[in-house]
Amino acid sequence: MSDRRRSRVIGAAEALIHGWAIAGGLVLLAVVLVNVLSVLGSIFWKPFPGDFELTEMGVAIAAFAFLPFCQLTDANVTADIFTARASQRWISAFRLAASVVALGFAVLLVWRMYAGMGDQRTYGYTTAILSVPIWWAFVPILVSLVLLAIAALITLVDNGRSVACGNHIG
Repeated sequence: MSDRRRSRVIGAAEALIHGWAIAGGLVLLAVVLVNVLSVLGSIFWKPFPGDFELTEMGVAIAAFAFLPFCQLTDANVTADIFTARASQRWISAFRLAASVVALGFAVLLVWRMYAGMGDQRTYGYTTAILSVPIWWAFVPILVSLVLLAIAALITLVDNGRSVACGNHIG
């Protein structure tokens, strides 16, 4: 694959990951609005049924939607105390290792979450109040995990190239 075509593919993946994170933010905003409506409903009208169920599902979906963005932008939580005195070469090697681990976990989670979604769907589990099929929440979570694997692959290639060429990411 040519460098130009590779950069277009990676650019499209990065744009998709950024858009997915924004969508996760919108889901989180919707969760906040549901909770505001629920509180106001409890005070002035009647309570919003199923607000807890929608909050659970929405927060889970949003949290997973942010994972690919955090991987791609190196915004994951790190323990800098352990690398404060490390050389740039070691820090680059740690970033490379972290990308490998992120890719491995993403693939593992896609596999197991897909199986979990199948079980939820097979057994027909639904939420107690709204009767929303629980497996519905697994679909955007699986998309997030696939995007996490793509983000981890992008960072793996970038960090691998950095270590191999001696260009240490700062």
